[in-house]
Amino acid sequence: MFSAIARVFQSPDLRMKILFTLGIIVIYRIGAFIPAPGVDYAGVQRCLALGNAEGGLYNFVNMFSGGAMLQLSVFALGVMPYITAAIIVQLLRVVIPRFEALQREGAQGQAKLTQYTRYLTLALALMNATVLVTMARTGTLLGCEGEWIIPDQSLFIIVLMILTLVTGVAMIMWLGEQITERGVGNGMSILIFVAIAAGFPGSMQEIWAVQGWRVFTVVCVIGLLLIAAIVFVEQSQRRVPVQYAKKQIGRRTVGGSSTYIPIKVNMAGVIPVIFSSSVLMLPSVWMQFNQPEAGEDVGPLYEFVAQYFGSGDHPLYMAAFFLATVGFTYFYVSITFNPNEVAENMRKYGGFIPGVRAGKATESYLGYVISRITFPGALYLGFIALIPLIAFVLIEADQNFPFGGTSILIMVGVGLNTVKQINAQLEQHNYEGLLR
Repeated sequence: MFSAIARVFQSPDLRMKILFTLGIIVIYRIGAFIPAPGVDYAGVQRCLALGNAEGGLYNFVNMFSGGAMLQLSVFALGVMPYITAAIIVQLLRVVIPRFEALQREGAQGQAKLTQYTRYLTLALALMNATVLVTMARTGTLLGCEGEWIIPDQSLFIIVLMILTLVTGVAMIMWLGEQITERGVGNGMSILIFVAIAAGFPGSMQEIWAVQGWRVFTVVCVIGLLLIAAIVFVEQSQRRVPVQYAKKQIGRRTVGGSSTYIPIKVNMAGVIPVIFSSSVLMLPSVWMQFNQPEAGEDVGPLYEFVAQYFGSGDHPLYMAAFFLATVGFTYFYVSITFNPNEVAENMRKYGGFIPGVRAGKATESYLGYVISRITFPGALYLGFIALIPLIAFVLIEADQNFPFGGTSILIMVGVGLNTVKQINAQLEQHNYEGLLR
């Protein structure tokens, strides 16, 4: 392990990139603890000590901000606006032909889509910041008096807080782009990784303190086995062979090469889990904004939602979460992998799958392979998504359980991609890879 790290720092160029990335991470974590203007830090801590800010809504959003949301810091919104904007822009490719045309234009089109993503991120940040500040003013956010959090609730302070939170999102986007251009790995993915990893020690410490060392040991062993299983599945792929016919150009014969189309078992990544979590979060949001007054009749709808979708430990909720994850996996794969487009590109460049005719037959074959390979991938994502809920029932952990759901998938996925990039840069300098 130490020799592998030493090989990384033997390359001056790679060493500077890693140190630059670490510097950006330090800045990002500092911003997560600086309170926004007008926020009483001591009052926020008093509200958090009451323990009213619990539940799937808070834990899910707070996880992507590295704990900054419930601290009402300048980076309180974290990377969630950017993630939402990126997903929306990707989905709009199916609806808006202009976006699909930009996707096909290469680097220039990608640059325009990135610019659209930035604009949409700022718009979503403005909306989220307004909602967050409003919830803090009314006391809904942390379950305490709003004056504890924001003593001065004048219009100037409120507007200043909203602008600060939006500026924090713009700053996070800039930091992520700096890592992508001058550091190692994808910048926004690294920041998401850091935000999730920041809450990992606290979650493990809570398991130790509440459940004891025996449960802590069992959780660690299961976590290691789970990480190994995720690495295995994330690296698994179905390779569809492709043969390119030979062409005679003048006196030269070109083509005739063989390659393959790599189809991953989990082509959708973590997006379906985020989709299903967001959809099943809506009942909790509805309950928080429609809480009855003392002595008021709750009504049958509120009672049904509270019983089956309020805490996340009911079998109906788990079944809905699992089925939603499976359904969103098929939906997302269908819009990201177009068999018709792949078959057309192969035909255009003289490629074909051995034993399959070009054109419609190739499209049907790729659709058949995708549907078959997506099925185990969807079941795998559904199982991973249920792990925090199962732990919530068995060991009374909160729904931000470290080994499972979006957290472990993102951490393992980003870790694998970063290691691959470091390996590629080491091989460029004639060194051995990071992993032999």
